[in-house]
Amino acid sequence: MAITLPSLPYAYDALAPSISARTLEFHHDKHHKAYVDKTNELIAGTKLADSSLEDIIAAAAADRSKTALFNNAAQAWNHDFYWHSMRPQGGGAPKGPIAERLKDSFKSVQAFGDAFKKVAVEQFGSGWAWLVVDKGKLAVMATGNADTPIGHGKTPLVTIDVWEHAYYLDYQNRRADYIARFLEKLVNWEFANENLERAIGRDAAE
Repeated sequence: MAITLPSLPYAYDALAPSISARTLEFHHDKHHKAYVDKTNELIAGTKLADSSLEDIIAAAAADRSKTALFNNAAQAWNHDFYWHSMRPQGGGAPKGPIAERLKDSFKSVQAFGDAFKKVAVEQFGSGWAWLVVDKGKLAVMATGNADTPIGHGKTPLVTIDVWEHAYYLDYQNRRADYIARFLEKLVNWEFANENLERAIGRDAAE
């Protein structure tokens, strides 16, 4: 079964003015679609043709000859995770278990925000910044290009795309402003709580 392009979880204009409809349409319908299409092209007729996206990423990460497949499959996965990391009327103070975990791991929500902004701003070139569960604690990390925490044994909770195509139409070269707006107005703490709950459940099962 081919990998399919998932729909955005909201309308193109739902995140405006923080992210414009023009940016979302271009980013989802062109960039994300291109990664999905290329992944399907690369797995066609192979033993990975019926695999899940996560299994494709794992197989490609373990085989140096499959760098192109890893890059496209991981980018397809990262983008879908990014769309869900945002919501209309998002941002602001986190609530629920994620709030307490942030305080426990970073001492305060403000300290988390400062750390997240720092790794996102300082990611050189293209890539991503993530809030992850790492050995039972929350941490922030950046990955370059298509790299993803699921390839490093970490569980992502939310992410921000810092490739220029994610923000340039709206913010030009002002990456720091885009990151600040993500935390203030967009980040989906409900999604983070759902991912945290699953991570805790897996840890308990182990």
